[in-house]
Amino acid sequence: MRKVIVGLSGGVDSSVSALRLRDAGFEVHCVFMKNWEEDDTENYCAAAEEVKIAEQVCQHLHLPFTKINFAAEYWDSVFENFLSEYAVGRTPNPDILCNKEIKFKAFLDYAALQGADYIATGHYARIRQTEKGYELLKGLDPSKDQSYFLYTLGQTALSKSLFPVGDLKKTQVRQIAQDAGLENSGKKDSTGICFIGERRFKTFLSQYLPAKPGKITTPEGQVLGEHQGLMFYTLGQRQGIGVGGKKGARELPWYVVQKKMDENILVVSQDRLHPLLLSPRLVCGQMHWVSGYVPDAPLEVMAKIRYRAEDEPCKLSFFSETSAQVEFKQAPWAAVPGQSIVFYDGEICLGGGIIEQVMTLDGVAI
Repeated sequence: MRKVIVGLSGGVDSSVSALRLRDAGFEVHCVFMKNWEEDDTENYCAAAEEVKIAEQVCQHLHLPFTKINFAAEYWDSVFENFLSEYAVGRTPNPDILCNKEIKFKAFLDYAALQGADYIATGHYARIRQTEKGYELLKGLDPSKDQSYFLYTLGQTALSKSLFPVGDLKKTQVRQIAQDAGLENSGKKDSTGICFIGERRFKTFLSQYLPAKPGKITTPEGQVLGEHQGLMFYTLGQRQGIGVGGKKGARELPWYVVQKKMDENILVVSQDRLHPLLLSPRLVCGQMHWVSGYVPDAPLEVMAKIRYRAEDEPCKLSFFSETSAQVEFKQAPWAAVPGQSIVFYDGEICLGGGIIEQVMTLDGVAI
């Protein structure tokens, strides 16, 4: 009997993953990964409640349950990068690095030591084995597909991983959980930072990085107010900027269109399609290809510049094995340095990289 260790979070997706694997005849063991301890409080850290739910699920399904702690690995491999990126004005995606370093590295190593054949998670993605190796595919539910967060996985991780809910829609997952009598069948999805949870972001980040207030201006230089620190804002942001105003008879929202790091100035505009927010070309680095080899260039593919963004047609030209230029047929909105750009060929996730520099419509390099 093949042994699989399921990363059980307390959510419905990983719970149904464990259930489906059990019913498919695997020897299933479940573990809860606790990876954050620095400021656990009743208000912000949901780990205690999540582990309680995970234990209840395992009891209900008659599956063995273990708690493991990767807090040191998370701090060294994920959180220090998270802080350093914000410190220089970029907007990182810790969930992607968390998958790379914790869920599909530290956890995978742990599972191997336990004699497991596979690990499994509740990600909405699929794995397909071909003659050339393993492919990472989008989840069948387009509204829940999480392949974007998994583009750093390589052939070894894919060969040892299972995504049991990747071929289901979220509604089906909840129905399976309800039919099985799982109490978390209606539990809402988590939206917080990977393993850290949901908390007031500005308050949280201020514990680790000093905030430096500065001016908020329009692109023309008109001063509108004061920002609390450039690290708290990202391109395209419209909530929590702290300025208001009217244009004509109707009040329009303000959008962050630029962060001038050298001058500590936050630039905002009421024009959602301001040229500073449209990027026909960008440079990305830290490239990773799921197949393990760099494709031939130039390469015509589809690209996603953030998790909820639409796939955009583009052309890749490589500078090296780890960096490339991306030219879009139609300039996407608010490409953000520090975020990941992920490339697709239909349903196949090819790989991706980190956005290093963005060239806007008016020629400004951000």
